[in-house]
Amino acid sequence: MGGSVLERIAASSRKRTALAKAAEPPQELRRRIARAPARRPFTGRLRAPGLHIIAEIKRASPSAGPLGTDIVPARVAADYAAHGAAALSVLTEPEFFDGDLAHLSSARAAVQLPVLMKDFFLEEYQLLQARAAGADCVLLIAALLGAGGLEDLLRSADALDLDALVEVHDEDELRLALAAGARLIGVNNRDLKTLAVDLEVSRRLAPLAAGASAVLLSESGLRTRAQLLEMAALGFRGFLIGTHLIASGRPGHALAELLKEEA
Repeated sequence: MGGSVLERIAASSRKRTALAKAAEPPQELRRRIARAPARRPFTGRLRAPGLHIIAEIKRASPSAGPLGTDIVPARVAADYAAHGAAALSVLTEPEFFDGDLAHLSSARAAVQLPVLMKDFFLEEYQLLQARAAGADCVLLIAALLGAGGLEDLLRSADALDLDALVEVHDEDELRLALAAGARLIGVNNRDLKTLAVDLEVSRRLAPLAAGASAVLLSESGLRTRAQLLEMAALGFRGFLIGTHLIASGRPGHALAELLKEEA
């Protein structure tokens, strides 16, 4: 199958969404949303002083491969909550990340933390799925959506009372996110087309967002407290960390180590 990893995942997401839409039309999702629990504030939690880690739950990734089929989302969520997570991120993409919408619902039910649904959003129907499943925030990838698509989904997310984390990887995407009015921007150190990771991406883009009102997150490749402190000094208010925590075998403990201040 040709194309970049991002293109292959996007194609899979389109097929999955078409099937879901046939099985559960938008109006049925809207009825479920009317009964959904109140949304938990996501972006607001990241504005307070301190290091804020959005701890991720995932079973696999295209870069790391399988991370463990014995990963129970509710159990990992509780472990993260007990060890200082500011929020959760839950992978729901099934083909490349072994995720499921049920993982998000069970993780959210286990804790009081706000939850980001991390998937590959292309249209409003997927936002309805997210809100119905209990998501408090959704991931919108600038490289996947372009200017028009990003603006449309940001408006739809607002209408559904969802926060949106806009993910960027280069200068053009950052400018696009700022122009679209993104209030939460994640700088992904991983190139979604090649899967290469380079923390220099966060170092390079941080000054370009200086003075903007958006909350900045750094994502991917973060493994040490020293790296978090460096990124915080550059203006990042939070950090999305997944593989490092899950692959440790003791995700809560690994999270606590990152947050622990040296004596």
